[in-house]
Amino acid sequence: MSKDFRVTANLPSRDFAKTREFYARLGFEDHYVSDQWIILKQADQTIEFFPYPKLKPYKSSFSVCFRVTDLDAVFERFQSVGLSTNSKDIPRLTGIETLDHNLRIFHLVDLDGTLIRCIEG
Repeated sequence: MSKDFRVTANLPSRDFAKTREFYARLGFEDHYVSDQWIILKQADQTIEFFPYPKLKPYKSSFSVCFRVTDLDAVFERFQSVGLSTNSKDIPRLTGIETLDHNLRIFHLVDLDGTLIRCIEG
C-alpha cells in the first residue's frame, strides 16, 4: 500500500467548541476548523469531527481505536486531565487491563459518548 494512503476517524460532535477544548486537554491541536468540519492532530495522529447536534451521548454507538506504542504514557497523559472513572459518567476513562494474548487496553469515552479503545501495539 502506498504511503499516500491513510485512514482517519470521522466522529460526531454536538458542539465543536467543546470538542476542541476536550481534545486539547488530551494533547490534540487544531489543524482545520470550520462550521462544518474540524480536524485535530497530535503528532502524526488525526481525528476529524462532523456536526451532530442531536446526538444522545448515552445512546451513541460511535467508536474508534487508537493503536499506541506506549500505552502507559498515553494513559498517564489522559488520566492527568482528571476524567471520571465512574462507569456511568460521560466523559470517562477506564483503567488499563490485559486481555487474551497479552493485549493491553484502556477505554476513553468522550463528551459525545464516542468509545475510544486505546490498544498497545
